[in-house]
Amino acid sequence: MRLLVSVRSAGEVAAAIAGGADIVDAKEPTLGSLGAVSGRVLREIAVGVPAGVSLSIALGEPKNVAALETAMGALHGLAPRPSRVYVKIGLSASGDGAKALLAGLVDLASRTAIRPSVIAVAYADYMAAGAPAPETVARLAAATGVDGVLLDTWGKDGGDLFHHLAEPALRAWIGQVRAAGLLVALAGSLSIEGVRAVAELPGDIVGVRGAACIGGRLGVVSAGRVAELKAALAERVATGA
Repeated sequence: MRLLVSVRSAGEVAAAIAGGADIVDAKEPTLGSLGAVSGRVLREIAVGVPAGVSLSIALGEPKNVAALETAMGALHGLAPRPSRVYVKIGLSASGDGAKALLAGLVDLASRTAIRPSVIAVAYADYMAAGAPAPETVARLAAATGVDGVLLDTWGKDGGDLFHHLAEPALRAWIGQVRAAGLLVALAGSLSIEGVRAVAELPGDIVGVRGAACIGGRLGVVSAGRVAELKAALAERVATGA
């Protein structure tokens, strides 16, 4: 399982890389679960991410295709990369609105120079977010040609991923996404123990922000904290989990 670490500035990239992050995720935590950094900050972060490390870009929760086009404008000026680039959006719309957003993102991504992979974000606390249920997001993702689904928490002060979904429900949801041939990413206010628990599930990526920082999610990424998280994942691999 690969480790994704969210950074809010170019200054945090070196610590994430030094600690062993497989994916560096550009995100502004003061703007919510999927807060987007500015275009300038994104370009600075991208320059600092080594060629062999994947880059992920949070684009927020656009309410319509026009807002989505504006969000995607931050990618202009990014040079093509040899490693994979991901873009992800949360779905605060429902039904046809959510489907239109995902289809629009797939289309826009296919027409950018960096051709990023598209990730739909589902929320375990979807009712609080006013978003579609995770099972619905998985179906929409399969129908619109996105590359993967991230299951996260919308609220960051109401418990972690496992607070909202028990392990059997998580495994069932992962099975639904995998059956559609999509990548599975898991996040949501995870501590190091939460990362260990996620490592026992059949996912592809685990994402963190607060657990990688000194001072919580609004603090600063620490190479030591990232290394501890990476070691926790390695422990599960070593034991065959």
